[in-house]
This record gives sequence, structure tokens and C-alpha cells, in this order.
Amino acid sequence: MFGLEALDLARIQFAFTISFHILFPAITIGLASYLAVLEGLWLKTHNDTYRDLYHFWSKIFAVNFGMGVVSGLVMAYQFGTNWSRFSDFAGSVTGPLLTYEVLTAFFLEAGFLGVMLFGWNKVGRGLHFFATVMVAIGTLISTFWILASNSWMQTPQGFEIVNGQVIPTDWLAVIFNPSFPYRLMHMATAAFVATAFFVGSSAAWHLLRGKDNPAIRKMLSMAMWMALIVAPIQAVIGDFHGLNTLEHQPAKIAAIEGHWENKGNEATPLILFGWPDMKEEKTRFAVEIPYLGSLILTHSLDKQVPALKEFPPEDRPNSTIVFWSFRIMVGLGMLMIFTGLWSLWLRKRDTLYTSRPFLYLALWMGPSGLIAILAGWFTTEIGRQPWVVYGLMRTADASSNHSFMQMSITLILFVVVYFALFGAGLGYMMRLVRKGPKTDEGKETNDGGPGQKRTPARPFSAADDDHSDVDHSLTKEI
Repeated sequence: MFGLEALDLARIQFAFTISFHILFPAITIGLASYLAVLEGLWLKTHNDTYRDLYHFWSKIFAVNFGMGVVSGLVMAYQFGTNWSRFSDFAGSVTGPLLTYEVLTAFFLEAGFLGVMLFGWNKVGRGLHFFATVMVAIGTLISTFWILASNSWMQTPQGFEIVNGQVIPTDWLAVIFNPSFPYRLMHMATAAFVATAFFVGSSAAWHLLRGKDNPAIRKMLSMAMWMALIVAPIQAVIGDFHGLNTLEHQPAKIAAIEGHWENKGNEATPLILFGWPDMKEEKTRFAVEIPYLGSLILTHSLDKQVPALKEFPPEDRPNSTIVFWSFRIMVGLGMLMIFTGLWSLWLRKRDTLYTSRPFLYLALWMGPSGLIAILAGWFTTEIGRQPWVVYGLMRTADASSNHSFMQMSITLILFVVVYFALFGAGLGYMMRLVRKGPKTDEGKETNDGGPGQKRTPARPFSAADDDHSDVDHSLTKEI
């Protein structure tokens, strides 16, 4: 069907499940740190706005965290079911790295998550803040180990092959492989940027609907400061990441650029737009800027970038896909930088919260960070093809011996279950976002500290009920 084989369906299934999964950890990483900042600011300033925002976003964090855990478990099983030969070949590296993630990050998060979500009125302020910080650190440690595993598959080192299996010889070399620092910084920063625009979009939605209060304004303000500062930093990290990829995976760079051949000693142009044709071995309708490809990728005006025709056809990534996925990522990144700069200009004019054109832009930029993450992930993983472990094991040699029918049935089931389950979860999370943070404007309030009757963190309840009573049962909350 459609010229697909069982291997293609196995790849599509993994791409589908990871595309769902990667969205949740990205928001989890950003929100965990955001919550730690909010609680820290509340403890320092005693400004109730930070406390109200903490309670609001902790609910969304809890739902998002749960969906991330569930979707991640499915992916782990696929290594054994659909990619058993890869597990047999490289499991001595990837297995321990994923185990370290569970032992360090997941246990840390699980140990303090309950205190963070349900302990607001049960423990002291210092301990609760400590729990929130530990959860935030746990998400970053998790990122560390996951990116170490993936980066090793991109730039493997610190091993030897014995009897057809990878045997680690230097764990520090395995973990801190050549692409790891760049991938770690790029992914962590992407998570912060994606969360900033998610938060900013939520605030813009409420402001456009006429819900204007200090909490909503603080959401937009903090989100735009993050966008202004971090989005340009992400562009710089991306440049270093590109130089590293050029050194270790030149075929990927050639595919990203849609660059087929070098002409004499001419510098490499930058192809802004076009349609790479894998069969004809050329990029159709190319719009080029002379010298710019060499300037961006080699930081010189005379060095050439490797071309796709320098690699055997069987070793070339699919340029048609990565050419455009990369441009989607970069294009969205430029829009993020523009949004941050516009917010600074409006802030100076004291119209940040009232400029409707800007608020509409902020609203529509809400999913931009997540879309950019997906586009970047497609560029990274499809650009690595045809290798599952770069230069060592081809994807075609890594899959399990399943039939086309078996893979078709499981793929259909995954699609149906994922859209039903996670669609409902995302819908519920959007309900929480639409409610907005609860504030106590015009009411007599206390500081909501330990033992005080104040809105508890209720991550699984979107009901508009009376929060003055903190003795609700867990059953009622669910």
C-alpha cells in the first residue's frame, strides 16, 4: 500500500508516538522551572499574584506531566517490539543511559511531585519550595540522559564492537559525545522558549476577551521577557549546533541545504526556497543567495559545504523533507525573535497589554515553540538516515522481523488510541487554560502559607467551585 513496507510502517509508528510524546516533556521542563520561579518570587516579595499564578499553572503542569509519563512508556516498549535488532546491537549503551534517567530524574520527580502538588497547606514554605525546585531539576536531569542517549546514536564514541554488539569502553566518552553539549542546550532552551509562548498565548487570549488583571498581565510580561532574552540565545546555540553537525554529519547538512554539487572553487550559495528532487538529484525552483551558504556554515566566503552528490545515493538523507522541516523551524524562530522585540517596543510605549495586533500575534504564536521542536526533531532524525546509529548500523538492519499486516494493525491502533486518549487530555488542559488564574481582588485574603485556608493546588479539577475549603477529598478532586 502506497509503496510502503513493514520497515516504513515501523518508522512511521515510532515517529508518530515520539511526535506526541516530545510535546509533553517540552512543556513539563519549561513549566517546572516557571513554577519554581513563581514560588520563589512569591516567597521573596509576598506578592499574591505570583502565588495565584503558581496554583493556576501547577494544575496544567500536573495534567501535562501525567500525559508525558504515559506516552513515554509506550516508546520504551517499542525498542523491544519493533527495533529488537537495534536493542541487541546497542542496548548495552542505550539501556544503561535510560536506566540512569529513571534512577536519577524520574525518582527525584516522583519523590517530590506529591509534595509539590498536594502539600501547599501540609508542609512549611521552605520545604514546599524545595520540592518544587527538585521537580524542576529532575526534568532537566531527565533531559540530560535522554539527550545523551540520542546524541550517542548521532555521534557514537567510547565503545568497541565485540561479536556484533556494542561494548562501552569509556562511559564519559559515551555520555559526552561530540554532539551532546549542543543538543542538550538546544533542546533545553527550546523547551523554555516553547513554554514562554504557551504562557504568553494564554495571557493574550484572556486579554483579548477583556479579562485584564494583575495575574494575566504578569503572565504576558514574564513570557515576553523570556522570549526576548532566550529566543536570540537559541539562534546562537543553533549556529554552533550547525557547525558541529557539519563536522560530524556532513550529509545531513547537505540535505538540509538542498545542496547537490559544488562548482569548481565557487563558494556555496544559500538556497532560501526550492524543492529538492531526490530522483533528479537537483533542487527545483531554487531561490539562491550567493556566498551566504559558505558564510553561515563555514563562517568564511570561500570554503565550500559538502554536496549530496559526494555521498553514495544509499547514504543520502531525504533532502525533500529535512530541507523544509529545517526552514519551518528557522522561520518560526525568527518570528519568535520578532515577537520578543515587538513586545519590548510596546513595553516602552506602555501599550504591551492593550495592543490588539500584538495580542493576536502572541495568541497565534502559542503553539509555535512546539511546532518548531517537532520540525527540528524531524530534521535531526530524518537527517540521520539511513543510519540508526550513525555510521555503524543502518535503520533497515535494526528493525524486528514483523510483517506488513502486523505493523499496519498496530499503527492504526496507535493512531486511534492516541488521538482519543491524548486528544481528551489536551482538551482538558485547554479547559484549564481558558479558566485562567483565580485571584482574590476585592476580597480579604491571607498569605496562603502552611496551615492557612487558601486555594490548594488542585491539578485534576477544572470545576468552578468554592476554594475556601481545603478539606476536599482526593476523590472529589479527581
